[in-house]
Amino acid sequence: MSSLLVENPGWLTTVQDLGRPGFGALGVSPSGAADPVALQLGNLLVGNAAGAAALEMTLVGGRYLFPEGGVIALVGADFGATLNGQALEMWIPHAVRPGGTLELGLTRAGARCYLCIAGGIQVEQFLGSASTHLLSGLGGFAGRALRKGDVLQFGAPDQSIRRRKLSLRVREALKPRKCLRVTRGPQADWFSESATHDFFATTFRVSEDSDRLGLRLQCSSLALESPREMISEGVSLGAVQVTPSGQPIILFVEQQTAGGYPKIANVIGADLHSVGQLRPRDEITFAHISLEEARALWNAQQRLLNSGEELFA
Repeated sequence: MSSLLVENPGWLTTVQDLGRPGFGALGVSPSGAADPVALQLGNLLVGNAAGAAALEMTLVGGRYLFPEGGVIALVGADFGATLNGQALEMWIPHAVRPGGTLELGLTRAGARCYLCIAGGIQVEQFLGSASTHLLSGLGGFAGRALRKGDVLQFGAPDQSIRRRKLSLRVREALKPRKCLRVTRGPQADWFSESATHDFFATTFRVSEDSDRLGLRLQCSSLALESPREMISEGVSLGAVQVTPSGQPIILFVEQQTAGGYPKIANVIGADLHSVGQLRPRDEITFAHISLEEARALWNAQQRLLNSGEELFA
């Protein structure tokens, strides 16, 4: 086992893998990487299983020391990383010599950068996952964001690491979108015709009051056809619920598992990684597609992620 010393944790850095889906009935949301596509690609670059645990950095990176060295890849948003003071290329594996220092600054584009390390971050699992669930304080490293002085362990690489990069075709196909594709929500017919039109015609701005629980969107009020109340029911990842004030919220990876607000739409699975790269003040739009189209897009994305050597240049 080798170690990683946190000298500066940035703004919000947590241990994440692909989460723990399937426990919503117990009140446990999936958590996991906000951009699971980037996480999987980063792990494949360093020879890990696609869902191995890595560090998710949000908006600001931090500084990390590798006393015994290691092999790393940075994927997702560009935080202007340097290794021992030298600029570090993203989307490619790098060897870090013993005593090497990785430093990352403010995001240049996107919200989250992933530090994937050959061998994977080693923490005790909770319900089959290493992911940190911040709201409940479960999983990850002590159930919290990293702090200065924390020491994390990572395993030995499963194989020799090849210096390769993702193909431009793959990066283009999987890059985050600002037009999020959605399917019809279970209470879509509760909204007036004008509100539904506005939902798809409006450019929304992501509020600064957004986090891993949900992204609040700034817009004019979306009105119901008539005042109505509903019994709380289970909610899905990516659901777009509308509060009584008419404000939409995209429920995200640490969402509550039940809610009583009507849901006008649901972000499709193939676009959830795009939600994870949205920053406060980013502007987005929505486009409606059918369930059949959403399923086809998801299957195509999964085939690409599982295409082996075809991913690499």
